[in-house]
Amino acid sequence: MTGTDNQSSFLGRISIRRNQVNAMDGSHEQEIEDLDVFQKQVSDRFADLLSAPDDSPADAFLSISWIRKLLDVFLSCEAESKGMLLMGCDAAQISKSPLDRLIPEILDRVVKALDICNAVANGLELVRHCQRLAEIAVLALEQKPFGEGPARRAKKALVSLMLAMHLDDKESSVQKTTERSWSFGRRGGNKDRPPFGHYKSLSWQVAKNWSAAKQIHAMTMNVVPPRGPEASGLPSLVFIMNLIMVFVMWVLITAIPCQERNGLTTHLPIPKNVNWTQSLAGLHDKIGDEWKKKEKKGMAGLLFELQKMEKLGQSLIEFTDSFQYPGEKDKAEEAAKQVAELAEVCRRMEEGLVPLQMLTREVFHRLVKSRNEILDLLDQTAKSSSPVV
Repeated sequence: MTGTDNQSSFLGRISIRRNQVNAMDGSHEQEIEDLDVFQKQVSDRFADLLSAPDDSPADAFLSISWIRKLLDVFLSCEAESKGMLLMGCDAAQISKSPLDRLIPEILDRVVKALDICNAVANGLELVRHCQRLAEIAVLALEQKPFGEGPARRAKKALVSLMLAMHLDDKESSVQKTTERSWSFGRRGGNKDRPPFGHYKSLSWQVAKNWSAAKQIHAMTMNVVPPRGPEASGLPSLVFIMNLIMVFVMWVLITAIPCQERNGLTTHLPIPKNVNWTQSLAGLHDKIGDEWKKKEKKGMAGLLFELQKMEKLGQSLIEFTDSFQYPGEKDKAEEAAKQVAELAEVCRRMEEGLVPLQMLTREVFHRLVKSRNEILDLLDQTAKSSSPVV
């Protein structure tokens, strides 16, 4: 069953049960049951992400494939939680504390999440650029016979790749990096593929002084678990929506190159004393540990493919630096294995990057749509509560 089918089935069951229970005037009890079911689904979905292997190329932790699964999980959770909110809200609830404060807050967080989607879209362009540079290096290193000319071409592409991957987070634009080695962007590769510039249409610009770390910090403000009677009602649902959105945006900017990420290890408000948040907390700790290891190195992101590319690229630069024709057999054989690994990384990126770009765009538009639907609900509530003149 697809994610969309799961959403439809889940929301359909809630709608049927809620209509039945409303007729018996017991909606609060059913609301609690629906919330429990949703929390269990959230826990299971993120537990699957936590159990991803660390080194399996196909579905490795923080790989392109893994990020796509994360966004699929987010879209499913977002649709289900929003459906529960829209079906469960009425004029009496939405105009009283704490929903009168919580709903405007989540609308503001959505706007901040849209900015992060924009930044991630730009970062994916840089990842695509890195792929192109790696492909140029692979083509040069696969030349038969391999001589000093191909070695120089490979080294030039690999050095440009390292420059592109080791951004200073204070550089405000991906464009600076792509311009450094733009000559590579117009040469080599499969001519049937869309040019690098084609992917510009999938992104939006962010301000030069925009900070990914500050944006996440602002999104975490006032994300507080509800207590007492509120913990089993719609305020708890809004908290879950907030927490999942903040967490997913945080993961995106740790994995994908984004500007100004200093201090990204900021604490996320994930309660560890409830069952459904344990997988979220586990993912947060695991990614946070990886970020602390890489932060001082200036790495462009924790994306599995980028880290693999960095390791192979550094080793192949050393090979091209010391290469002398005809070359030592043992070194040539080891380099050939690394070139094959790099080519495989490029292949997986070729297959996964465009779907990931499209999925990022889908998240952007889904958030816009959901925000508008909640605004419509607020508007209808305001009109229904206005006194008749």
